[in-house]
Amino acid sequence: MLEIQNLSVDYSGVHALREVSIDVPDKGVIAVIGANGAGKSTLLRTLAGQTRHSHGSIRLDGEDIGTLRPHERLERGIVLCPEGRRLFPEMSVYDNIRIGAYRMRDSKKFRQRLDFLYSIFPRVAERRGQIASSLSGGEQQMVAIARALISEPRILMLDEPTLGLAPKLILEVARLVRTINGEGITVIMVEQNARLALKVSDYGFVLETGSLTLQGTSQELLSSSEVLSAYLGG
Repeated sequence: MLEIQNLSVDYSGVHALREVSIDVPDKGVIAVIGANGAGKSTLLRTLAGQTRHSHGSIRLDGEDIGTLRPHERLERGIVLCPEGRRLFPEMSVYDNIRIGAYRMRDSKKFRQRLDFLYSIFPRVAERRGQIASSLSGGEQQMVAIARALISEPRILMLDEPTLGLAPKLILEVARLVRTINGEGITVIMVEQNARLALKVSDYGFVLETGSLTLQGTSQELLSSSEVLSAYLGG
C-alpha cells in the first residue's frame, strides 16, 4: 500500500534520512525505533508532507504522492498525530477534536464518528466540555489521538505517543493502538519505548543516524541480540 523508496532528507547539508526504503503493509502495525536523532520523527513528517525530501519516492497504492501538500495527503488518508500533542490549550476538548474533522461535511457522519471515538475514549467523552489545558498529560494524549482519528485515516502515524506518560497510561496507549488497528487502520508508531513498540506491532524498522539498519517481524527484532543490547536494556 505505502511504498517508500530510497528516501533522503537533508537539513542544510546534514543528512536526516539516507536512502531509506520501507514497504508498509496494509492494515498492519509498524514500529519505528532508534535513538534520539535517528530520523524517526523526520520520517513521519516527510510522509505527512510537512518536510520535503531531497531524493527518493513515496507511493500510495501506486500513486506518487511525494509532491502533494499536507492537506492533499490528509485527503488520501495519511494522518499524523505529532509528538507533544499540540492541542489548542484554551479550546475545549470537543473543539480540538472538531478541528480534526474540518474536511468532513456530513454532520451525521461526524456525529457517528464522534460517538464511536467517545466509546473507545470514555475519559475524553467525560472531559469533552473542558478546556484542553486543564487535562492531565495522559488525557491530552487521548484527545490528540482522537483528533487524528476523527478524519477516518487509512494510515495513522503516532509520534512518541507514550512520551511523559505514567506506566499505567502507557499500557492504555498500547491497548488503544491495537483497538485502532482492529478497525482496519494501518498504524505507524515512532516510539522511544522500543520494547513496548515491538510488543504491540507486527513489523519493525530500526533507524540509526538517518539510515535503516535493521528490519523484520517484531518478534524477530525482540529476539535480536543487536536490538536487545542497543534498545531493550539487555
